[in-house]
Amino acid sequence: MLSFWTGLASNVIGITVLVYFVYFRRHFRRDLVLAYIALSMGIFAVTLLLSGSGAGMGLGLGLFGILSIIRLRSDTLTQEEVAYYFISLAIGLVNGLHPDPAWLAPSATAALVLVMFLADHPSFAPRTERQTVTLEKAYPKKVELQLALEELLDAKVLRTVVVELDMVRDLTIVDVRFRTNATSSTNLDSNNASAERYPGTYELAKGQSSAQNSSVQNGAKQETWS
Repeated sequence: MLSFWTGLASNVIGITVLVYFVYFRRHFRRDLVLAYIALSMGIFAVTLLLSGSGAGMGLGLGLFGILSIIRLRSDTLTQEEVAYYFISLAIGLVNGLHPDPAWLAPSATAALVLVMFLADHPSFAPRTERQTVTLEKAYPKKVELQLALEELLDAKVLRTVVVELDMVRDLTIVDVRFRTNATSSTNLDSNNASAERYPGTYELAKGQSSAQNSSVQNGAKQETWS
């Protein structure tokens, strides 16, 4: 009985820390918060019932495997969200089994949460990004493609995977992994900091800039019509 209550408390605390204090503070997707909690608690309840009945655990795990595949195919998830999905499943499974000794399930839960906290930490490769870019020109040569992407993204291209090369429509679709330049990141961070520190001034400057652009465009139109 002690292992059951320990497993229940471990599952509730572990999934709460993982979802609210690790995932949501970094990815800000509210709908998946509910999905992760429901998944972990559902896995915990069903695993608990299967472990105490005559049904084999293989049957239960097979059913949850099928449900996991259906869930992943029903919506577009990033690889980070898929990782949190399986960690939530593992937390519910470990605590639902509540193996002896009683400290084993909480220790495994804490280890899983710690792994996700460290592996998905923002300080790990903060300037490395991935995008799918569509270019209005066909680049059959890799060197020319890399130079064009570096000029467009203002970054160091690490790897490119050409998704589509259309010589008829003069089109290139490429999956590019790149590292932004330090100057670009510094300017972006300074702009974001200024916007957060002086929101009113920042919005006023944006409004003045928009008004100036509008007046310039109106003046150009008047000169054209005159």
